Amino acid sequence: MKIQSERVWLAGGFYPAQITMENGLIRDITPGLSPGVDKDYGARRIIPGLIDSHAHGAWDYDTNENAPEGLRRWASRLPEEGVTAFCPTTVTDENATLLAALDNISRVMEAGHAGAEILGIHLEGPFLSQQYRGAQPEKQIRPADVAQFQAFEQAARGRIIAITLAPEEDSQFALTRYCAQKGIVVNMGHSNASFEQALAAVANGAKNVTHVYNGMAKYVNREPGLLGAALNIDGLYGEVIADGIFVSLVSAAHLYRSKNDNDIIMISDSMKSKGCPPGRYMFGGEPMVLGDDGATRRDNGVLVGSTLQLNRGLYNMVERAMVPFSAALKSCTINPARLLGLDNRKGKLQRGFDADIVVLEDNYQVNTTYCRGAIAWSIN
Repeated sequence: MKIQSERVWLAGGFYPAQITMENGLIRDITPGLSPGVDKDYGARRIIPGLIDSHAHGAWDYDTNENAPEGLRRWASRLPEEGVTAFCPTTVTDENATLLAALDNISRVMEAGHAGAEILGIHLEGPFLSQQYRGAQPEKQIRPADVAQFQAFEQAARGRIIAITLAPEEDSQFALTRYCAQKGIVVNMGHSNASFEQALAAVANGAKNVTHVYNGMAKYVNREPGLLGAALNIDGLYGEVIADGIFVSLVSAAHLYRSKNDNDIIMISDSMKSKGCPPGRYMFGGEPMVLGDDGATRRDNGVLVGSTLQLNRGLYNMVERAMVPFSAALKSCTINPARLLGLDNRKGKLQRGFDADIVVLEDNYQVNTTYCRGAIAWSIN
């Protein structure tokens, strides 16, 4: 299969080029155009497939549910928004619920599925701060426990790729060290950590800050906290929910301007209500309400999660927050791939990489999505 466009994203810019796909991989990329291609996309933009490393569900499925068809439905529909790979993300819950959910995801990964590739499981909680738990269920939050995490690992058959924890709840950074040694990405989030505690966690292997600005103390001049760490520590990744609701566009733009553009991760943090009509849904065993603005909230008004489509996140950052296109695109392609240790096959258009490719209209709507060389969704 050979496609071409006047605007293919290569080496930080758009150039006329042809891409040849074979056996799920990019076999060749040739600068310039020719008539002998299978599909000519004219002047439409061709970019790498988007990666969502933090998402809890969509289309009436929640990652904590033991529902394989729900997970398959989610994966099959993500290419509609240009997402070609993702990490289903759990939320704090009872052990039995989490163990069943982890087993469910692992079984779907083993059996195979259509659509966006499941890269691994992101375990958000239950080792979090009560004070900054946000919408995480209060009763199940607990201090970090290596033995308990090992039980989660066993249920997931070794497919946990990332964990979010509060570093101040991880005694002597035991779980942080354990995960870092095994190559599991440690994210700091839902945390009341001081700057010094966050710095110590980074020294012990933590790599990322979960949804910067949310689930942490405000920045104070004499107590910068976890937010100060996210903004100031070189090489520390930071996630941003790019919907303009959880994080204002001004704050999102500040994050992109403060950090190296290799260290920002755009996420959806989407809930099961994504793709569904406004109404009441469940999250972590507790009710939430999806409003007309696309955000979900508890009955007390606490924000739970978004219904963001990642292509709209790209639009929000570039066209509304005025983030440079290159920086915004990196944050949902090569940056999450690098964080997860998959930048040898994901995140950019390069010979030998997975043929995860998105054809994007000028209004950021997705025209066509290729997952490993096969059309997973097309507007036509």
